[in-house]
Amino acid sequence: MAEADDAGEDGAGRDTSNQIHDGVFFGWVVQGRSISLQLPAPVTSAMHGLPPAAPAFTGRDTHVEELLQGLAPGPRRQEAVWVASVAGLAGVGKTELVVQTATQAERLGWFPGGALFVDMFGYDTERRLSPAQALHGLLQALGIPDEHIPEELQDRSRLYRSVLAEFARQNQRVLVIIDNVSSTEQVVSLLPTDGTTAALFTSRHTLDVGARLHDLDILDENASVELLRKALFQARGPADTRVTDAIEDASTIARLCAGLPLALRIAAALLAEAPSRPLASLREALSDVQHRLDQLTRENRAVRAALDLSYRQLSESQARMFRLVALNPGPELSTATAAHVAAAEEWRTEQLFLKLRRAHLVEPGAVWGRWGLHDLVRVYAGERAAEHPTTASDVRRLLLYYLERATRADEYVVYLSEPAPHGFPGRTQAIAWLDAERDSLFAIGVLAEVTGHNDIARDLLMAMENYLSMHRYPEQWRASAELAVRAANALGDQRGAARAGVSLSDALRVLKAHGDAITEARKAAEIFRGLGDQLGEGTALRALALTLGSAGHGEEALRTAEQAVPLLQRGPSRHIAAVALMNYGELLIEHEKYNEAIDALRGSLEVLSQTSRSVKSLALLNLADALRGAGRRAEAISSCQECIACALEVGGPWETDIAAGASAFMGELFSEDGQLHQARLHFRRSADLSTETGNDSCAVRALKVLGDTLIELAERCGEDGDLGSTSTAQDENYGQAACAIDEAIALTRRAVESTPDEAGPELASLLIRRCVPLVHLGRCDEAHSAAREALATLNRLPERNPDAYQADIVQAWNNLAWVISQDGTQLPSALKASTEAVKIAAALARNDSPEYTELLQNSVDFKAALLAELAQTSVYEIARATVAREEEELSPSELERETGLLPSQIAAGVAWMDAYYRSC
Repeated sequence: MAEADDAGEDGAGRDTSNQIHDGVFFGWVVQGRSISLQLPAPVTSAMHGLPPAAPAFTGRDTHVEELLQGLAPGPRRQEAVWVASVAGLAGVGKTELVVQTATQAERLGWFPGGALFVDMFGYDTERRLSPAQALHGLLQALGIPDEHIPEELQDRSRLYRSVLAEFARQNQRVLVIIDNVSSTEQVVSLLPTDGTTAALFTSRHTLDVGARLHDLDILDENASVELLRKALFQARGPADTRVTDAIEDASTIARLCAGLPLALRIAAALLAEAPSRPLASLREALSDVQHRLDQLTRENRAVRAALDLSYRQLSESQARMFRLVALNPGPELSTATAAHVAAAEEWRTEQLFLKLRRAHLVEPGAVWGRWGLHDLVRVYAGERAAEHPTTASDVRRLLLYYLERATRADEYVVYLSEPAPHGFPGRTQAIAWLDAERDSLFAIGVLAEVTGHNDIARDLLMAMENYLSMHRYPEQWRASAELAVRAANALGDQRGAARAGVSLSDALRVLKAHGDAITEARKAAEIFRGLGDQLGEGTALRALALTLGSAGHGEEALRTAEQAVPLLQRGPSRHIAAVALMNYGELLIEHEKYNEAIDALRGSLEVLSQTSRSVKSLALLNLADALRGAGRRAEAISSCQECIACALEVGGPWETDIAAGASAFMGELFSEDGQLHQARLHFRRSADLSTETGNDSCAVRALKVLGDTLIELAERCGEDGDLGSTSTAQDENYGQAACAIDEAIALTRRAVESTPDEAGPELASLLIRRCVPLVHLGRCDEAHSAAREALATLNRLPERNPDAYQADIVQAWNNLAWVISQDGTQLPSALKASTEAVKIAAALARNDSPEYTELLQNSVDFKAALLAELAQTSVYEIARATVAREEEELSPSELERETGLLPSQIAAGVAWMDAYYRSC
């Protein structure tokens, strides 16, 4: 209790004064007139309870800045409570973040009263503090003697808040840090209420206490590598350069630790305790997913132990849902899928996921209703799932659910009218489901094979084939087909293996692996023939014919297609027979048998108009091609228009790509007829449609030809009448051409990042093409930059085949020379660039290739033209100088000074003039 001194005397008219000091008071204080309240002396040791900030700290600058903004002193409303909650996965670095923030705030002098820190051990059942226990320790840190600390929680909380408020009133503001809180009840009594005192608390749960919420995520790869480097530097000093010496291994370790700071610090500690251990050794150890959590353990720190504490907090239904997410091998699991496997209502399943999210054990997916796991949490959840006997039945239900949904969705992909699809509200929803589940579906196939459910692994391919082929996923299509072949063979199912082999052949053809595609198709045809399955044999021969045609074996392709069509027409599926007839028509076009192709394609359209508007649109485009070949251009345009209307009415990405192709085809037709203004409109529409579906390669092709068309329009403007209007029209067309090519360049730059070998030459070609409109618009500096970048792009390409890009490099040097030559004063530099082109072309022409011989001749001609222009300029300048001073004979140095020409130019000009005068 506080001590009271009586400063007055008994008697009337005398003042009475009491002073309370050296303690705290409770309840009523009765005294004469005035009270002075003196708090204990400031407790300078309060800040000593703060754990030391780790020197190796990185990747959290934004989070620290956000927290500091809230801690900064300033006027606040009395009713405001400044509290911030940092929530996140176990081991993500919540405690370190608040300690680093508090340390910076202390250095700034924002909390002269000190900082209080308490670890609530909320997820450790053996060490967990109750709010009353925590308040007892906090009051002690504030200098309250044990005998004056109340027993009841409510009384302790009132006293604690009163003391903090008085500290704040006396400008001794305190920062309270409450770590490892597991529930609202555990923290709410510890939060200050005076509107000035600040509090930070951490939790693995997102708690609703009126705090500003800060969700802490994992570190990105760069920050993870930097944390490894800093931790090793701190432990071993600058001599330990293992991270910088093996940056690829460090990046792999960072990825295997999945950006989790706890895992990264354990990895750094494992390296620090063995200074001779290379990073490659730890990388290899962590690559074993089954023992990764065993590796990420050191002394009293372990990723598994940290996750154990979170897992123990879950109810049985939450724990089962957590384990269920791990069973799904794909990156995400939908609420609907989980509800089906768990045999639960969807709304209850969503509630379970929300609770797991609140505990930061699951992460929301790209769209609402989908859920994923942090990589290390997935490993942990898989361990927990393996301990439960229900896992096998859950896996089977999961596999069957995906197979059933994929089969239903497939019915919508090609917009079949026979039979009518069912199972989804409509085609848009079915394709959206396939888009969302694509990665999961392939992973499900792998899981089916691994767990011995080969019937599902086999059948899943057939449910995905149309989608994967029509939506441009050839690699996944190939992998799925290979898996289906293995699964069918494991079941001893020859027919199933042959069906999967046909699909594999089609995928390999799209990937331009023609040899393997032909082998697979022939093998499948042989199996079907042996089984007496004419329909199967027809499908295999259809695939074989398409691959033979793509590989350049036209005659054999045509003969094979002629065998396939009647076999399929005798089968039960009119649609499949019509598709084969359409493919046959394509081959006839390639052989310039246009009238026969028209008959075949119109025959296929009679059926496709009834079975699939999707495939009908493709047949109409092929018919337009045949009609053009037959010289029936008006009908070709009409077929294109019908194709576009049909495709856009269906509206899927595949159909929109067909509409884009038809628009480009119409542009070609109008361009061939000299109607460039009409052609331009169709090329523009083609590019827009391709961009809409994300088909960058088709968009680039359309934009390139659009740019060329606009350049040609600009060049034709000179033939028109009024010069003023002509100049304006030229500039407009050149400007639009530059914009179209710029769009193509932007799309191609994205491709260069993933496929530099393929996209690099394309980018260089576009940059060269860009120079033409830029030069004509007078933007020569931009043209020069584009020409230089084109050359640099080609020179950066891999050197596996040094001769592969040499012809492109010749073109790039010639283009650079042309751009430079637009400035007459830079003709010598242009000549140097042209000389490089001639040198490379001459080396290529030694192979006696007609293509390279022509390239060399063109390069030599251009260099000769530059030399002629250079000589003409030199002669003019020399003649002007000598005529002006005809009485004097100027020396080369004087000529150089008078004309500003280079010595080589002067020598060439003087030689030409001497030869001229001698001839006279």
